[in-house]
Amino acid sequence: MSDAAISIHNVSKTYAGTKNNPPNLALDDVSLDIPRGKIFGLLGPNGAGKSTLINILSGLVNKSAGHASIWGFDIDRDPRNAKASIGIVPQEVMFDPFFTPLETLELQAGLFGVPKAMRRSVELLEAVHLADKANAYARTLSGGMKRRLMVAKAMVHSPPILVLDEPTAGVDIDLRQQLWRYVRGLNDAGVTIVLTTHYLEEAEELCDRIAIINHGRVIADKTTHELVSMASEKLIVLTLDRDMDDIPDNPLFNKVERIAPRALEITYDKDKANAGKIMSVMREAGFDIEDVSTREADLEDVFLGLTRDAA
Repeated sequence: MSDAAISIHNVSKTYAGTKNNPPNLALDDVSLDIPRGKIFGLLGPNGAGKSTLINILSGLVNKSAGHASIWGFDIDRDPRNAKASIGIVPQEVMFDPFFTPLETLELQAGLFGVPKAMRRSVELLEAVHLADKANAYARTLSGGMKRRLMVAKAMVHSPPILVLDEPTAGVDIDLRQQLWRYVRGLNDAGVTIVLTTHYLEEAEELCDRIAIINHGRVIADKTTHELVSMASEKLIVLTLDRDMDDIPDNPLFNKVERIAPRALEITYDKDKANAGKIMSVMREAGFDIEDVSTREADLEDVFLGLTRDAA
């Protein structure tokens, strides 16, 4: 059995064109190995191909080329076991609004062939803080509650892999933190988590490894630490002793912005200069420095740089 939770090799997907639209290459020779027991981030701009890839793994979309396996089961040769090994929380909230949360989980467990004696519906509702809503109509739940119910629904068959496609979209901060506590608990128990999100600070905090997809191609696949360390730029904010008539210029400055009459925000390449050198340049220009602060690069800087370069 493969060491990867999900193994994707040379997967492509082309959607057929219409009279007015040419064929669309949504995925272009994508290869990824998602390690077991980790939290793996799958990031990319809108339309990059993330949802298409997830839909291929879930069996909702047929790939045009390539191979993929889930928990060692090929999605074409052994689709039943492949589907049983993964739980998908889609972007869209999908369940019958006239069913209660308990009925929703019981139905989903039945569809996966989970015997009644082995179902964990009440336990799952407690885990996602919906036990008090077990017998309420699902249509009466708030947006955050519906999101949490979707997570519970994906876990009824105890899959070793959970895929979360934009799970915190439209969810307030408190509910988001509750959700991540639950997801971390699942991961601590051995569940592999695959996460797509537009909240890059979430990905940086949660994920062990991150892949970035742009225009249907994988443009990065590294540990989170390795990705963040790729950022070549740093930012320094200097408060000067007097107002500036003109914004100073220097070849070491990648970007300079006046953010107050006496304050500059300077971006520079950390391979060519350091904070001390930047401050020396300003002193040579006749300014004294009253205050200084710096900001390290984060995942957002790397993401923007990579997707801009690949555009």
